[in-house]
Amino acid sequence: MEFECQERVQVATIGESLSKQRAESDLLNSELITGNGSVEIPIVKLCSQQKKGTLAASGSKQLLSDKELSTTSHRCFIIDLPQALISEILNCLDPKELGLVSCVSTSLHRLASEHHAWKGFYCERWGLPMVSGVKGSGFLDERSWKELFVEREFRSKTFLGRYSIDTLYGHTEAVRTVFLLASAKLIFTSGYDCTVRMWDMEEGLSIAASKPLGCTIRAVAADTKLLVAGGTDGFIHCWKSLEGFRNLFDLTGFQKEKTEFRLWEHEGPITSLALDMANIYSGSWDMSVRIWDRSSMKCIKTLRHSDWVWGLAPHETSIACTSGSDVYIWDISSETPLAIIHDVHEGNTYSLARSHSGDFLFTGGEDGGIKMFEIRKFGSETSVVLISQWMPHTGPVYSLSFEFPWLVSASGDGKLALIDVRKLLKTNRSKRVSSRSVEPPQRMLHGFGSNLFSVSVACDRIVCGGEEGIVRIWNFTQALEIERRARALKGMRLENRMRRRRMQMEMNGKSGRPDQCSIAAHKNPINGDRNRAWHTKRRASGKAKA
Repeated sequence: MEFECQERVQVATIGESLSKQRAESDLLNSELITGNGSVEIPIVKLCSQQKKGTLAASGSKQLLSDKELSTTSHRCFIIDLPQALISEILNCLDPKELGLVSCVSTSLHRLASEHHAWKGFYCERWGLPMVSGVKGSGFLDERSWKELFVEREFRSKTFLGRYSIDTLYGHTEAVRTVFLLASAKLIFTSGYDCTVRMWDMEEGLSIAASKPLGCTIRAVAADTKLLVAGGTDGFIHCWKSLEGFRNLFDLTGFQKEKTEFRLWEHEGPITSLALDMANIYSGSWDMSVRIWDRSSMKCIKTLRHSDWVWGLAPHETSIACTSGSDVYIWDISSETPLAIIHDVHEGNTYSLARSHSGDFLFTGGEDGGIKMFEIRKFGSETSVVLISQWMPHTGPVYSLSFEFPWLVSASGDGKLALIDVRKLLKTNRSKRVSSRSVEPPQRMLHGFGSNLFSVSVACDRIVCGGEEGIVRIWNFTQALEIERRARALKGMRLENRMRRRRMQMEMNGKSGRPDQCSIAAHKNPINGDRNRAWHTKRRASGKAKA
């Protein structure tokens, strides 16, 4: 029999219930089957369009066999959903879950690996990466964001491995401040000898030293455009970078172009400095934090405190400062404090660090303790919550430096503490863990009997300076290479094992014998003997009782 069907077929949506689809399928099978087992129906494309989410219909006719009709079903997979909906689903996952999704299938691997959430993960933890070898460029290479994230996460584990120590000599008195500019592979140090020195990070060699500045330098900060140093005379000494100059800054003044100048408005020694793209931030013992515009080099805002300012950490529109034993969080635009934490430590709060996202704050004090706070914003209100605290030192914590996931502290007891805050620094996509699950410092670097005044961490290196007048660099790149070789050997062993397994299976298939490895695994003579002995004893004890 032949039946004429209308050319217009109502378009079925993906959201139709499964029972209705099965009823329609049974109706078609019962009414449209011909004598030779085939049926004449309009072609309905069962592959859903990802953007429209509908089933396309065609007016042409085609003969489908009974087997094809039975296997045809209206199934909807996640890859059939619109791209915007899939993107929203992937946005709800954390890095570990997103990596698991990419292992399910080839299509999900492509979607999850190329998803823009990896960029968000990376920027929340480390900011935008810089291209190695091109100073200050800020453009990415050909690798995807997932590859960059996985590599950086892998590198973060090297601080638990083997290291080598480089010792830099050049200062004649104690080193008060160190700064590691990883993008340019430069180290800047200064202290009581009144000079700013620039070192090569890879070679550990002195590149240049400034003329004596006439005062102790307690703070240094730099980027690829500007170098600033603050002294006890209240001046901010500045050097602009030179285009085409190999080491960015001309500290010696040999170049004809004048790039050195000074800023002055503080009435006391400068203790802390920071830079961003638009401003210079300086804190002083005159109980003020001043904000300078980088284009005009003029002070545009002044934030007054009730005690000496020891440290500061700006982030976008807010800045955190330590004043005496208190911590202030200011709104820069309105020049009003968003939150004040009183008596954070017993004694002065000497050091301050902040996560790249700005949500977490770390403080170090005169009591040798380290505390971690979370800054939470609810509309116009801001609250600060204590997340965790540690007591790794017996002396004052003079300096803190943070690079995800490691918080590094330098103390007057001559030790460095490395704290992994990975369990506490969760993204907003997942719940945060309580402080009870936090372990003590994962590593202590010690062996120095004098005060350590400053520390900086970046690029698999920790740089520290102290009362001895020397600068030490802990280089963890050796641990990175060892871990890479170990992973490569492990992969080779696994590949060889799988190859031998396939060859054994092919040989057994040709000879018609069962796989000897499977037989040995099923037998498991050790467990078998143990179980047999246990049952024997059980039967014996039962007979004895009887």
